[in-house]
Amino acid sequence: QVQLVESGGGLVQPGGSLRLSCVASGRFFRINDMRWYRQAPGKQRELVAAVTRGGTTNHVDSVKGRFTISRANVKTVYLQMNSLKPEETAAYFCNADVMVGSMDSARGYWGQGTRVAVSS
Repeated sequence: QVQLVESGGGLVQPGGSLRLSCVASGRFFRINDMRWYRQAPGKQRELVAAVTRGGTTNHVDSVKGRFTISRANVKTVYLQMNSLKPEETAAYFCNADVMVGSMDSARGYWGQGTRVAVSS
């Protein structure tokens, strides 16, 4: 069974930095795109950034220039977050498109999330 495990969340002051990590485990044939989402209290989950298997990245406009998604290897993705703002307090979730077998279609898997609190 494929599992995604996030880490790196915590409490940080406004303007501070955190690096989130997500590692996939279990048996799978291939992981395609990997993404970071976030969900603030009382709000819908929103996409933050994505990276393809080949390393092409996309970031939503609100985080461009401050957040960077990167892929260390086929099963590990990071989100470097700089200049954090209080309104970015949220649970951050890793999402990946995984082909379990070579003949399977890719399906989405989610991690349990890691909490980020930006406060003085």
